[in-house]
Amino acid sequence: MKRFSVSDYVHEIEKNNLLIQTSCPIEAGDVVVKKVSYHSNDVTENTLFVCKGAGFKEEYLDMAIAKGAVAYISEKDYHKDIPCIMVSNAYQALSLVARMYYNDPQQNLKLIGITGTKGKTTTAFFVKHILDEYLRARQLPEAAIITTDAVFDGRNRISSNLTTPESLDLQKYFFNAVNNNTQYMIVEVSSQALKYGRVYGVRFDVGVFLNISEDHISSIEHADYNDYFASKLKLFDSCVTACVNLNSDEVAKVLAAAQKADRVITFSIGQAADVHGYNVIDDPFEPVFYAKTDLFNKKFKLKMSGTFNIENALAAMAVTYSLGVPEKYIYAGLSKAKVQGRMDKYTSKNGDKVVVVDYAHNKLSFNKLYDAVQKQYPGRKIITVFGCPGEKAISRRRDLGLISGLRSDKIILTMEDPGTENIREICEEIAQYVKQNNNDYEIVEDRAEAIRRAILLPEPNTVVLITGKGDERYQRIGKKTIKYPSDVDNAIRFLAEYETMTRLKKVN
Repeated sequence: MKRFSVSDYVHEIEKNNLLIQTSCPIEAGDVVVKKVSYHSNDVTENTLFVCKGAGFKEEYLDMAIAKGAVAYISEKDYHKDIPCIMVSNAYQALSLVARMYYNDPQQNLKLIGITGTKGKTTTAFFVKHILDEYLRARQLPEAAIITTDAVFDGRNRISSNLTTPESLDLQKYFFNAVNNNTQYMIVEVSSQALKYGRVYGVRFDVGVFLNISEDHISSIEHADYNDYFASKLKLFDSCVTACVNLNSDEVAKVLAAAQKADRVITFSIGQAADVHGYNVIDDPFEPVFYAKTDLFNKKFKLKMSGTFNIENALAAMAVTYSLGVPEKYIYAGLSKAKVQGRMDKYTSKNGDKVVVVDYAHNKLSFNKLYDAVQKQYPGRKIITVFGCPGEKAISRRRDLGLISGLRSDKIILTMEDPGTENIREICEEIAQYVKQNNNDYEIVEDRAEAIRRAILLPEPNTVVLITGKGDERYQRIGKKTIKYPSDVDNAIRFLAEYETMTRLKKVN
């Protein structure tokens, strides 16, 4: 890997109009940078250190200097004994130097970026399944992917707890993919990543806009819906082909922003689009639909139920169609695609208890989930188990409380990544909105116990919805991320307990 000097990084920052000033003498500028880091505990000799984040403290810079930092990038001059590269935006500067440090790996990758309020992970895996079919036929390595759930960078499979990684980690994943001869990388791109510059300077070959609904509104995320929406639209600032869902809210504004791309491809259910879905049969287990482009008109079947997953499938079609993937691989990939923790269904042997695990965690996804379940299981009682995260997306507590109270027969509120907030206080805040429509609710702080209670309730003909975490195997509690059984694991475990309990009752 080629090494650059401090001056080389200064020139790159200056070229992108981020440099305010620098106190870098010639001799310091000639020093070769061996590492770039924004963690003081990860600094070694000849590190270029980046001071970023609202929680940054000067003592972190002192620690970095003591460990071998030779220069630092910052929005403030701390007047230390090493050069300060003062910039207008430290996040964007980090993204630039990360890309340079890893020798601009995106030059040798086809990058697909996916944003939207709902469906990013499912769409990303749909795209991967299609591309993997195509790549396997050409005897090439499978596609790399970065999602909320997991990362595969062509070499390593890593669990994830951040939708879009920090820019330095992102570029490392790109670098690993290139070194493994990986051709494609699929990236979930969050509104936070777009707003704060984690993908600054990244050029996506294909950018996908799925949908938009109010979410992530809080003092540490987006001040309001307009800020959230504007952040999402930034994806089009840096993509070659834009794929747009004509069924999305605000579609006129989305299409206007998409004109920044060299090419726009539309997809839709029921509307004329470049990738047009029609004749939808929303089967409870394997939805069927037709899709038409200028190259094919064919019947498709999915392993994941819900009309919203057909939208995700059409998005994946639009991506792979734009990349020139033949229809037979699109068909093969979608016919096999299944994403753990997304509309996962588990049914008791006698069929009276259905457990659905889904990642639904905002207003849009909640409504779509209830639509799908009520259509597939008309007349059944619905028990919903969910919570809301601490410290962020505060509006979800109102939205999900109101929706669940209106559309569930019973609600069990529980923990969902509470962070430094009190679990019961979060649940009580949600409950204020639940009881506007429904008084049949309870708070069970331990998530596993909440799931157990919901499944073991002696209510026949019920659907238990477990939402928000899918197959994630952690909880953020306090300042730590701890291991915790996934909702999928708990659903399987407690449905087996329900089967045993039912069998024993019959014997007695």
